[in-house]
Amino acid sequence: MRLAVINLVGLSKSLLGPDMPGITRFAEKNGMQSYKPAFPAVTCTAQSSIVTGTSPGKHGVVANGWYDRENAEVRFWKQSNHIVRGEKLWDKLRREIPGFTCAKLFWWYNMHSTADFSITPRPLYPADGRKVFDVHTQPMGMREELKNDLGPFPFQAFWGPGSGIASSEWIAASAKWVEEKHSPTLSLVYLPHLDYPLQKDGPLAANIPDECRKIDKVAADLIDFYESRGIRVLVLSEYGISPVSKVIHLNRLFREKGWIQIKNELGLETLDCGASKAFAIADHQVAHVYVNDPAIRWEVRKLLGNTPGIDEVREVTDDWPEGVATERAGDFIAVAAADAWFTYYFWNDDAVAPDYARTIDIHRKPGYDPCELFVDPAIKHPKLRIAKFLLKKKLGLRGLLDVIPLDASLVKGSHGRDHVPADERPVLLGTAFPVKTAQDVHRAIMEAARQ
Repeated sequence: MRLAVINLVGLSKSLLGPDMPGITRFAEKNGMQSYKPAFPAVTCTAQSSIVTGTSPGKHGVVANGWYDRENAEVRFWKQSNHIVRGEKLWDKLRREIPGFTCAKLFWWYNMHSTADFSITPRPLYPADGRKVFDVHTQPMGMREELKNDLGPFPFQAFWGPGSGIASSEWIAASAKWVEEKHSPTLSLVYLPHLDYPLQKDGPLAANIPDECRKIDKVAADLIDFYESRGIRVLVLSEYGISPVSKVIHLNRLFREKGWIQIKNELGLETLDCGASKAFAIADHQVAHVYVNDPAIRWEVRKLLGNTPGIDEVREVTDDWPEGVATERAGDFIAVAAADAWFTYYFWNDDAVAPDYARTIDIHRKPGYDPCELFVDPAIKHPKLRIAKFLLKKKLGLRGLLDVIPLDASLVKGSHGRDHVPADERPVLLGTAFPVKTAQDVHRAIMEAARQ
């Protein structure tokens, strides 16, 4: 039987009901289970556990990004599938099922994988400093065919202040396009929409029911499309979203201790991780803390344990044996309380914050920044500022689209913890195969594909 797996980001039991009628009917008809999220409960780790059936101790994806000790660089949101160690589910199934093919659509680590068909967001970076929005596909020629038929991918709706339903609608349309053109045995489809309002406004916000109805319409239509073609459907999520009201600035605390090395770059401050005694790489409700100076190791541990808002401090070996995960992870892993999250901020004066801080720059920032979902409310005429930037860009001039706020208290939802209430756990819909962990979700997909 052919199979489609729809990853409905942020879906949890608490969201099902009248505001998601299509997905709720699917769950009532085909079954629903919740499971303990991967640790950390973030996109790259959760997806890697699902596609390999192993924990980060084996696949090595300890967060959405981490500090590369050898290069002394922070690397976030990289895309090569080679980063994920271990055999992937499509390779396993290809050995077992004659003629098996897999389409991997917007799941992460999607470049240069062995999946037969893939689509992933990938801007072009010409040598003149421009950033041109685009997608990367496998086969490569599929990119132009897709854009000719569907129009350009709405990149601004995939991340940033303009994030919204348009990106999920395009991804769903691309899934239909791939099915009609290539009929893969297995389709893995990523629909991100709920991630945006749940993080930005929080799961208790008044607009969430409307946002649920938007993605329910897209997802239910895609389910109907697949089922009309005799394709079995599973729906899953990677994590649920918790309401948050507290912010923890670990690098500012470390700076007070003299552990952070700051570099002046053209009058602005940047973080020199390689020269710092200790620093934190923040990723939602989890922070990897790297200690370059062994003499302060236990002082760092004590500070973390005494910091309000930190619920737990783990040593890397508490979760993973020595190997790829311990090479990538911090010496300590701080876990925020249920209502708190970590920033990457290391400056004390916003006037000297690095130039990337007020921009959408997911690769340069030494940590995840959900404030990129907002336009700074202090800007009186944001549309005019954006228009000026676009005009300068059209004229070939360089500039910064510096509209992102530095007020972390704006963020009302987060994730990353592996101990969460039952109604905030991720879910798997469409199978009775018992699941308790993300690795079990892998096995459930394998079992469904073999039928």
